[in-house]
Amino acid sequence: MDVFGRDLLKKIQAAELLGENAHEIYSPPYRSLFTYEEILTKNPKFAAVNILLYLKNNEWYFPLMVRTTNERDRHSGQISLPGGKKEESDENFEQTAKRETAEEMGIEVHYNRIIREMSPIYIPPSNFYVRTFVSYTKKNPSFFLQKSEAVELIEFPVTTLLALSETPEMMVLPSSRGVEVPVINFNNYVIWGATSMILSEFSHLLKNL
Repeated sequence: MDVFGRDLLKKIQAAELLGENAHEIYSPPYRSLFTYEEILTKNPKFAAVNILLYLKNNEWYFPLMVRTTNERDRHSGQISLPGGKKEESDENFEQTAKRETAEEMGIEVHYNRIIREMSPIYIPPSNFYVRTFVSYTKKNPSFFLQKSEAVELIEFPVTTLLALSETPEMMVLPSSRGVEVPVINFNNYVIWGATSMILSEFSHLLKNL
C-alpha cells in the first residue's frame, strides 16, 4: 500500500529543498564546486531532466533508463533520468523536460504534469547545467523506449528512496577515474554521478514530508 497517500503530489510541491547539501552526499570526491557566475563563464549547455511519478499497484514509481552505449557520449551506458538538451524551439525548461520524456519514454506531453522544479546541478565532465523537474502521469503508463537513447527501463519505487543511506556504498567504476565514488545500488543496477545526486535531494525531500 502507498505509504505516502494520494496527497503525495501536494506535499512534494510544498517541501523544502536541500540543494547542494543533498547533492554532496552522492557527489564524486573529485567534483569541483562552482558559483553560477563561474558556470556561465564556461558557456555551459543547458538541459532538463524529469522525475516522472506514477501509481502502479497502489505504489509510487518513477522511470530510469539505461542509456545506449555511444563512444561520443560521456554518459553512455549509464543509468539516467529521462531528459536532454534544451532546444531553441522549447519555450522553457519545463517544455524541455516534457519533450525529452515523450521522445525517450513515449509518454505524451499532455499526460505529463509538472509538480515543481528542484535544485539545478552542474555536470563538469559534459559541461551541462541541468534543471530538474518532478512531474506525474496517469496510472500504469505504457513506456516505449527510444532505442537510440535507451536500452532498458528501470521502474524505481519511490519508497526505496526513503532507505537511501547518508553514508553511501562506494565503488570504483570503469568511468570513475579509478576512484571510489558513492553509488545507489538498486537490484544490481549501479546509479551514480548526477543521477544519484539528484535522487539524493529527492530522497531528502521525501523524508521530510
